[in-house]
Amino acid sequence: QVRLVESGGGLVQPGGSLRLSCVASEFSMDYYVTGWFRQAPGKEREGVSYITSDDLTYYRDSVKGRFMISRDYAEYTVYLQMDRLKPEDSAIYYCAMGRQPSLLARDYDTWGQGTRVTVSS
Repeated sequence: QVRLVESGGGLVQPGGSLRLSCVASEFSMDYYVTGWFRQAPGKEREGVSYITSDDLTYYRDSVKGRFMISRDYAEYTVYLQMDRLKPEDSAIYYCAMGRQPSLLARDYDTWGQGTRVTVSS
């Protein structure tokens, strides 16, 4: 069973940047896509971005042009660079692995524990 560990969250002022990391415990041929999700208090978990094994990427509209997903195959790591952060980006961010490209949480079956991002002045 692949394990995922997120890091990089924290408190940042509006307009600032953070880079989240998602490290997998091992390489697995079972999974085709790694996604980033977020969940704010009282809200449903929503998909933010994903990257496939052949480097296809996708973003939800509200983060396009501000967030960038990338991966380091040698380090089993997927990154989420977040720039021009807004208070509405505040949430716990999770990475997850799945078998088909999607921003739907139900399509992912391996999840990390999450890292908190707070955007506030």
